Amino acid sequence: MPHASTTRRAGAVTAAALVLASLAGGSPAFAANDVLDPSATLWTNPDSTTLEAAESLTGQAREDAEYLAQFPTATWFTAGTPITVKQDVKEAVVRAHAADEIPVLVAYNVPFRDCAQYSSGGATTLAEYTAWIDGFAKGIGNKEAVVILEPDGLGIIPHYTSVEGTQEWCQPAEAEAATAASERFAMLNHAVDTLAALPNTAVYLDGTHSGWLNVGDISDRLIKAGVEKADGFFLNASNYHFTANLTAYGHWISSCIALVTELDGAFADCGSQYWNGGPANNWSGVAMDNYGEWSAGNPDPALDTSGVDSRYASQLGDVEPTTHFVLDTSRNGQGAWEVATDYEDWCNPLDRGLGLRPTTDTGDELIDAYLWIKVPGESDGECLRGTAGPEDPARGVVDPRAGGWFPDMVRELIENAVPAVG
Repeated sequence: MPHASTTRRAGAVTAAALVLASLAGGSPAFAANDVLDPSATLWTNPDSTTLEAAESLTGQAREDAEYLAQFPTATWFTAGTPITVKQDVKEAVVRAHAADEIPVLVAYNVPFRDCAQYSSGGATTLAEYTAWIDGFAKGIGNKEAVVILEPDGLGIIPHYTSVEGTQEWCQPAEAEAATAASERFAMLNHAVDTLAALPNTAVYLDGTHSGWLNVGDISDRLIKAGVEKADGFFLNASNYHFTANLTAYGHWISSCIALVTELDGAFADCGSQYWNGGPANNWSGVAMDNYGEWSAGNPDPALDTSGVDSRYASQLGDVEPTTHFVLDTSRNGQGAWEVATDYEDWCNPLDRGLGLRPTTDTGDELIDAYLWIKVPGESDGECLRGTAGPEDPARGVVDPRAGGWFPDMVRELIENAVPAVG
């Protein structure tokens, strides 16, 4: 899945708060739906995979797992038939309903999932996937639920050519080059239509993260996938980027969508984290550093969001962005790992920390929730970082398979959490 110092840790919460206040204007949160209103309680699964891991551990490792199990995390559905996924989803939503809590469910079964990387798998055809989604939706029924629809589903599209003319690196030989991309959008549109038709379900599409696709590119993909019929998009699933950066990025995506759909603007006109400036309004002339923590008015021009903000303010005028989003804050307390991206910076990076705890009370009118989509403590995969393995060269051990419990990483996440663990 593509994608600090003591001083940075101490300043992270303050900087994030300044950005949130600047972008939200201090206004209360207004969810895009009735599911994730600020008073909602997210479901903490009493039989979570975190507690399952704790049962096989002892000492500090067990205490760490039990600590993490206190917090609501998403429940992932990654396989099965339409009948079995219906049963599994129904069990989760019924139990959450009985606790008067809202479950966060991840649908992760699209064909060519993760393009045969560490989390490969998924359905094999368009028909198989749409039947699986239909079963998933039937499992929810009229109960309340939040669906995180296909992490990487828009970030990695087989045989896709972007709005800028860039060819996707993912080109599996098993996928029909002429139809693979259009089928991906057909699958996601079907999923959005099916899930959005449920009376009490909120559904969010993949918006990648602030260190990945530029704003115009992901906005184009979101519109093609049906974001205008969904409740919004999600950012940073299973990744590590700062909340402040994701907040700015999410607002820019929402602004770009408004610019294109309401003012007939072009995706190429959407300011982004990679944009190199413009002639008016003191627009930034430096592409943003995706490792540092961004803020409006930051003295470091590579971290200053005000240029892109002013560009959108000028372009939109009285038009208000309305596309909402949610953030995965499960492991982003320290931000992204500052290494070369070809070193798999997203895969079990060292010395990361827990981020903001899950909540629907965000104080930002476009952010519906801070969620723990990725279960913190579960491995990103057996990270080889371009080597023959089997050891992870950064850690000197064989990492657990994707989804396996990783006690060493859990300890790091707790020790480096922002806000700190009390």
